Amino acid sequence: MSPSPVARSSDLQRLRAEGYEIEIRDNHLLVHHVPYVTPTREMAYGTLISTLHLNDDQTLAPDTHVVSFIGERPSRVDGSEVSNLLHQKGPIQLTATITADFSFSNKPDAGFADYYEKMTSYASILLGYALQLDPTATPKTYVVHGDDDPDSVFLYADSASSRAGISAINDKLRLGKIAIVGVGGTGSYILDFTAKTPVREIHLFDGDRFLQHNAFRAPGAARQSDFASMPFKVDHFAQIYSAMRRGIHPHPYDIDTQTVAELDDMDFVFLAAEGGPTKQLIIERLQATGIPFVDVGMGLRPHDGRLHGILAVTTGTDSKADHVPGRIDFSETDEADDYDLNIQIVDLNALNAALAVIKWKKLFDFYADLENEHYAAFTIDGNHLLNEDQAE
Repeated sequence: MSPSPVARSSDLQRLRAEGYEIEIRDNHLLVHHVPYVTPTREMAYGTLISTLHLNDDQTLAPDTHVVSFIGERPSRVDGSEVSNLLHQKGPIQLTATITADFSFSNKPDAGFADYYEKMTSYASILLGYALQLDPTATPKTYVVHGDDDPDSVFLYADSASSRAGISAINDKLRLGKIAIVGVGGTGSYILDFTAKTPVREIHLFDGDRFLQHNAFRAPGAARQSDFASMPFKVDHFAQIYSAMRRGIHPHPYDIDTQTVAELDDMDFVFLAAEGGPTKQLIIERLQATGIPFVDVGMGLRPHDGRLHGILAVTTGTDSKADHVPGRIDFSETDEADDYDLNIQIVDLNALNAALAVIKWKKLFDFYADLENEHYAAFTIDGNHLLNEDQAE
């Protein structure tokens, strides 16, 4: 577990040292036990909340002056609204575990230099009214909350989601297990995209080695020394992505009749390996166990000195699966097929992976899905995206 932002940030340390009851949760800063006056002219205690703007798990200057608040509407001692404070009325779902009742906006001309200045500024506004009812009121309890999130798969905070205000939406992807069958060109990009989501475990299945040609159709930049030991692809990528997260599980073998049962406890499966009878075996198993999946395919052919082709994404779910045999080729691989001659291009691998991951996110209600298509095909020469096989 990496050190918490409090350990790395002088402004958060100052808040805690002065007795403010701070907590770091879901990449948000919470200041608890802040005295304020309710609309019924009583003193109560609320919680101020701010997103955290971090780099290397250390605070930068706040990227917004707005804070959220858990409690009743803050009031003056006569019960009237603090008019220069209220910004938005909730409920406001900030994360899966944090729901605010209000947001406040009270921006100084120069903005806030750090989180100490930001949080104490809002706390002081609320405290000023509370002291008129109770001169002993204070937000300084010296209570210390734990800061680390033991449930996070990430080695450092996902500040991108909280900064964008989509933490609650992102939490929809907190699945138990997903599998990527085949981590070649497209599969490795599927890993890159899913590794940045809070899914608990990502299982990689591929029996091939990571060789020099693989470096030209995979995310990132491999070192020349990476090729010397001829690592399995799954081990190579698991090592890379372990720099940012936990839960990458490499399986250096292909799925076959002996190993297909390992997919039975997955929440979702990405199929990025070659087609044929083996893929049919996998899909029949997934359909029998009710596990949704997305299959990716790319067919490219040279013509007139240029490449032409189509990228395909086929989805199978409980609500729609009758189209699958007509969309995925389960016949034996033709050695003359252009795809098997390794006509793969990194940008198309990445696009094919992006289309697959977008569909996965739609299925779990991360993205809106108006068409509910279970087959999509992108034609390169016309830049055309076709959606078909919609579920009822």
